[in-house]
Amino acid sequence: MRVDAGLSKLLGLSRTVVAALTEAGDVLLDGKPAGKSDRLLAGAWLEVTLPEPDRPVEVLAIPVEGMVVLFEDDDVVVVDKPVGVAAHPSPGWSGPTVIGGLAAAGVRVSTSGAAERQGVVHRLDVGTTGVMVVAKSEHAYTVLKRAFKERTVEKRYHALVQGHPDPSEGTIDAPIDRHPRHDYRWAVVAGGKPSITHYSTIEAFRAASLLDVKLETGRTHQIRVHFSALRHPCVGDLTYGADPALAKRLGMSRQWLHARSLGFEHPADGRWVEFVSEYPGDLAAALRVLEEDY
Repeated sequence: MRVDAGLSKLLGLSRTVVAALTEAGDVLLDGKPAGKSDRLLAGAWLEVTLPEPDRPVEVLAIPVEGMVVLFEDDDVVVVDKPVGVAAHPSPGWSGPTVIGGLAAAGVRVSTSGAAERQGVVHRLDVGTTGVMVVAKSEHAYTVLKRAFKERTVEKRYHALVQGHPDPSEGTIDAPIDRHPRHDYRWAVVAGGKPSITHYSTIEAFRAASLLDVKLETGRTHQIRVHFSALRHPCVGDLTYGADPALAKRLGMSRQWLHARSLGFEHPADGRWVEFVSEYPGDLAAALRVLEEDY
């Protein structure tokens, strides 16, 4: 393998980070600085000097406009996340976060997990709206993390995709991993992590289809990647090949993707609870434009 691809797999680093390490002379093969395109050969001595770890990202208690608490008790808090809000702080993100918004509202969450991700048991993309649960108690954190890992949580999304998937109802079973050339994207690649998406058509419009999507696995950008691979990207998702002209006509400046409902066994007593989020204004407006096409 090339040095950049091999180190990326060995150490779990992005190729951008590996490239920076090689340029800084921090990757040695048999004692000599290696270039990112050099080959890793069996029997060679590989030395890598890693940079100092990033300092923990501080959670800033800042109110989040438009974020609604759908449910709260001693164990969990369920929110309706608006667009433009990250689940938790991260390097390079200076915008609002769910965790920061909850802190500003006086909601204390579980202390389990990394400092900036305490209480977070699953995430939604910044550009994806809808239902998200955060653990408040340590017990709830443990139970919910296990539930997401064991796939006993029911996550349903609504997605508006370009064109008309054929068949109109089906399952996409295709492995996902980092894009081989673009670090900020993911892709269907051989040898990626198993990824399964079930879908059915709610309504077919002239230029697009509204789908009900159930995730069996929870990979980063899974819905966006799978439908892009089928050549039916989410409307407005320019990162994954959506038509900019259609996005402009529908007033979409982000992917049309909404976490519609979330169901799970309550950590306290095991009863099944389910929460639903209505479409935000921009998604509803796009549907109205499509309905007027008829």
